[in-house]
Parts: sequence; C-alpha cells; structure tokens
Amino acid sequence: MVFLSACLLASGGMKRVFAAVDPGVSVAPGTVAGGATEPTVISSSPNNWATDVPTSINTRENVVTGTGVTATFSQPMDPATLNSSAAGNSLTFTVKETTGNDVAGTVEMNAANTEATFTPTSSALNPNTGYTATITTAARNAGGVAMAHPITWRFTTNPIELTGQTPVNLGEAGIFAILTKSGITDVFPSAINGDVGTSPITGAAIHLTCTEVTGTVYSVNAAGPLPCRVIDPTLLTTAVGNMQTAYTDAAGRTNPNFLNLGAGQIGGLTLVPGLYKWTTGVLISSNVTLSGGSNAVWIFQIAGTLTQASATKMILKGGAVPKNIFWQTSGRVAIGTTAHAEGVILTKTMIAMKTGASANGRLFAQTAVTLEQNTVTQPAH
Repeated sequence: MVFLSACLLASGGMKRVFAAVDPGVSVAPGTVAGGATEPTVISSSPNNWATDVPTSINTRENVVTGTGVTATFSQPMDPATLNSSAAGNSLTFTVKETTGNDVAGTVEMNAANTEATFTPTSSALNPNTGYTATITTAARNAGGVAMAHPITWRFTTNPIELTGQTPVNLGEAGIFAILTKSGITDVFPSAINGDVGTSPITGAAIHLTCTEVTGTVYSVNAAGPLPCRVIDPTLLTTAVGNMQTAYTDAAGRTNPNFLNLGAGQIGGLTLVPGLYKWTTGVLISSNVTLSGGSNAVWIFQIAGTLTQASATKMILKGGAVPKNIFWQTSGRVAIGTTAHAEGVILTKTMIAMKTGASANGRLFAQTAVTLEQNTVTQPAH
C-alpha cells in the first residue's frame, strides 16, 4: 500500500508533496516520495514503459554496445554505492529480463555524479523482450543519505534488432544557425534566427545585413556587416573544425538500419529513428514524416545530392526535435521554393535554399550557403 501525505513548508505555501512508501514497495522514476534530503531518481532512459527501444546504440565514437540504461538523480550521488565492486556485488543497479534472467553489465557515473548508466556487457539486448531496471536503497547521496525506497522502471525492446544512434556532437559549431567556409549569398530579405559565421573566407563574403539576423554575425576580420559583426577568428576556426568533425562522425556511423530505402525517393514515407544510408542521391518529391520521441535520433548518410522539391515539407511527429536530425551529404543540398526542412544539414559542398524556403535547424556547408528570402531558425543546442 502506498499512501500520500501533503507537507506544507515555510513561507506560506505548498512547496512539495512528499509520499511515504511502505517498506519493500518500489516506485517509478519521477515519483515524489521520501523526505526533502533523500535522493531519488527523477528521470530515466529508456522511459518507464517505453516500447520499441533499440537493442543497441551507436555512440559518437562509432562504438556499438547494448542499449544503456540511465538513471538521473535528484542530487549528486556517492559513486562507490553505485559503480564500485562492492555495489556490484550487492546488486545496487540491476537490469533483468522479465523472465528473471540477469543482464550482465557495468555502471558508470557522469562527472557531476548525478547520472548512472548501466551498459550491458553484450553488444545488444534481445529483441522483443521486456526488461526491468532497479536501483536499490543501497544507493546513497554524497552525504551518505540513502534513497528512501527502491526505484523500478520497465521497457520493451523493438521487435527486430535495431541500432539506435546518439546525437552527432557539434561542438562549437552548435552555436550557429549558418556556418560556412566560403561565404553566404542572399536575396533580401531573409530572416536568420541564430548566429552566423564564415571561415576562413573574410567577412566580405557574408552578404546578409544585420537587420536579417537575430543573433551575432561572426567574421574573421573587420569586413563583416555592421553593426552586428563580431571579429572572432579563434572561435570560427574551432567551430569550422568541429563542423568537419561532425560531418566525419555522421558519415562514419556503421551498421545502417536502412540501406538505399526507396531507391533514394523518400517522399511520402514515414521514417522512424535510426541510421539511413544511400549510395546515391536522395529526392524528397512530396512531404516526408519523421516520427519518434524527443530523444530519438535520425542520421541520414547520402553519397550524392539531397534535393527537396518545391512546396514540400519535412513533418515531425511524436515529439521529434530538429536538433536530433542529421542530414550528411557528399553532394550539394537544394531546398526548393517554399519548401520546409527540419534538422542539421552537414554537407561537403553547398546548400542552396530557393525563394521562400525555410528550415528549423542548422545549415553547415564546407563551401557556401545561398539564400533567397528564406527563414532559418536555430534549434536548441
């Protein structure tokens, strides 16, 4: 039996409601229970009762492991109570199949000691299988206070073996809406909601005006547009280097979930999260939908060009966010008249946006970006 009691704190209002939990009862991450000083798990990945969880994950280092299980705590924890050999022997953080079989693995904390991640020893979890993750009251915070009750959450893997992806690390490039090596042309007026930069070419190659940019225009010299131009060649050199590293990361992911889907014609399709690879170009001739949760990641590896037809849209469903969508192309990218794109575009060559086209994302080109009365909105970093 679980019973709740309201706790009115000082300063004249209800600040938090604490739950008293009978001994032996487990609760899910995010449940407000225990006292204010006691640590608890405020969120988890995968989420409680998540379905279609990938059986493995491809990391930024292009290392494929079984999908990790992460618990985020309300306060810094004592790592020795979670990832030491003693904690392992006492089974502080466990993952089990619903059949009761233990999953072998290791536990590591992040630098702040607020996240614990259980990484399976095997290269993948089993498909179409239910799993239960548990953290016991042996887990203690940095001050030695134990959790008031065990935390348990459950998830089910995808019916087929599916490798999920971690986001591509953009580094300092992630502060930009548009970043290029050889300049930005513009047919006035465009609207860029975010920062803009070019390097190593001079600021004279930035043809945007300050009235078109809600953010900062970074230039390697004094030739950039005024009064919004900021001279910062060091930042730009780092950002362009990070842009190239991000391109290499996205291009280097292995074991695609989908190879040459639709023979390169993806208009009209609904795309689930994962790694997509084409040995040709890709054409979006009609609306395409990306459906997945807020933590889901899409990486599109395109050996040729990416062409989005006029008046078409990339549509996001299920909580999908543009910062986790990566279009890596060896050839040029063309976004048609009044078309709408979503995600981070990483191209080896140029990006051309036609009249009235828009994008929620980032335009990263190792040559130039051309604009024609476009709107580009930078997503969260």
